[in-house]
Amino acid sequence: MGSLGGVLDVAVIGAGFAGMHMLDQLRRHGFDCHAYESAPGVGGTWYWNRYPGARCDVESLDYSYLHDRELYEAWAWSSRFASQPEILRYAEHFAERQDLLPHITFGTTVLGATFADGSWTLGTDTGEQVRARFVVTAVGCMSAVNTPPIPGLEQFGGTLLRTARWPTEPVELTGRRVGVIGTGSSGVQLVPELAREAAELVVFQRTPNFSVPARNRPLTEAERVAAVTEYERKVVHASTTRFGHPVTGTGRAALATEPAERAAEFDKGWERGGTHIVATFTDTGRDPTANAVLAEYFRDRIRETVHDEQLARALTPIGYPIGTKRLCVDDGYYETFNHSHVELVDLRHDPIEEVTETGIRTRSGDYELDVLVLATGFDAFTGSLTRLGLTDRAGKALADRWQDGPRSYLGLAVAGFPNLFTLTGPGSTMVLSNVMRAIEHHVEWVRELLLHARSHGITEVEALESAENDWVARVAELAGRTLYPHTDSYYLGANIEGKARVFAPFAGGLDAYRRICDDVAAQGYRGFRTA
Repeated sequence: MGSLGGVLDVAVIGAGFAGMHMLDQLRRHGFDCHAYESAPGVGGTWYWNRYPGARCDVESLDYSYLHDRELYEAWAWSSRFASQPEILRYAEHFAERQDLLPHITFGTTVLGATFADGSWTLGTDTGEQVRARFVVTAVGCMSAVNTPPIPGLEQFGGTLLRTARWPTEPVELTGRRVGVIGTGSSGVQLVPELAREAAELVVFQRTPNFSVPARNRPLTEAERVAAVTEYERKVVHASTTRFGHPVTGTGRAALATEPAERAAEFDKGWERGGTHIVATFTDTGRDPTANAVLAEYFRDRIRETVHDEQLARALTPIGYPIGTKRLCVDDGYYETFNHSHVELVDLRHDPIEEVTETGIRTRSGDYELDVLVLATGFDAFTGSLTRLGLTDRAGKALADRWQDGPRSYLGLAVAGFPNLFTLTGPGSTMVLSNVMRAIEHHVEWVRELLLHARSHGITEVEALESAENDWVARVAELAGRTLYPHTDSYYLGANIEGKARVFAPFAGGLDAYRRICDDVAAQGYRGFRTA
């Protein structure tokens, strides 16, 4: 393939970790390609999510590219769980090392895309039109910002901030009255940081979330050396483990373990920190009784930590299985509520009536605020794709096609959208695995498909509707074996008003998913029409 009449071989949308890796691999294999990124720089999620306390909840030594040993050896993470500034520096380092910056157009948002006569035409907010034979979306699972319809939000006269679009310049919070709406992962990370500066902090909570201490600490040189020594083993784990990296567990069922021994194992996980605690036993993710044992362990830790009994009760998650909402990882979240200048408003009993010019009015009264922070998450999995303005062969928008839930083949392609590939799209493991491992697998898989097309003179590749239907059914069937469907969560789109309740990720594990995709490729890309 090569450029002909101003038509790229491949246009990549996004310059986060997926988009950069895709661009690099395409360039290495001689494709005429270019990437388009709405932000002023690389990093994707890690460019925008720069709120205080923003930190990865996958350990740094696993949240790294593994396809290049020299890169893995050269970068030295400073802490067990890397912070946003360090992760962004890592992304920038990769872009510079691979000489990607000249091949990325920044500050450009794709607003529409149509396919005709064997190529895509992309329209952008800058007025530029781009033509490409193939398009690869690398727009992220959680990048489409969600601003819920809160009455009066537009009339707030103070400083309005969003965790997902935090300003690049410092925000002055010292001595100010600050309110936060949202207690998901971003809110849980942000709240302790805000409490250190604000004169008053009011946290507006709709649903309490389970959270585990990170136990973050600096990495030792010995740990870095050991990680490099184990590089080959990490590469093997990337394709042979459920999450893309090994997870510490007992290999036993909780319900088959004596209560004292069970509690001791949970204690080890709690003290170790991080999300591995949910994999301590094999049955807590699928058996409601076993799950309830783990959930009660977490509730006991909250009661021990929060001094005020009524406040502890309000912060304690009830009514849904642990793990069916994203498990949060924190640095002193529950301890923060022991401070006298921090207040919790339980919106289940005291809902917001409106945002006023000076703060927030709930059913019980007014809260005067200088700063209001929206930690209200994303239109996850689908929003970043439906907002691109993609239309199928018949001119129907992807947003309309997915009105009743996302439909894809392998999470990588959509019937009716030829020559379009969606990295970490709905129907793939996405956030149910280490997303860096999912990204690398998808990039390598799409690269091989494009090489296959080039070598065989194939100009169109499109998912068959029958294959798509089978895959959608398979994703739903696997979700049904878990406890996920028991909870209204962003996994099902429940955080977005009017969005169809469909469990989007593939819940069978990254190892099984990789085997399926590799088998599809080995059988001449079964489930795809090629021409």
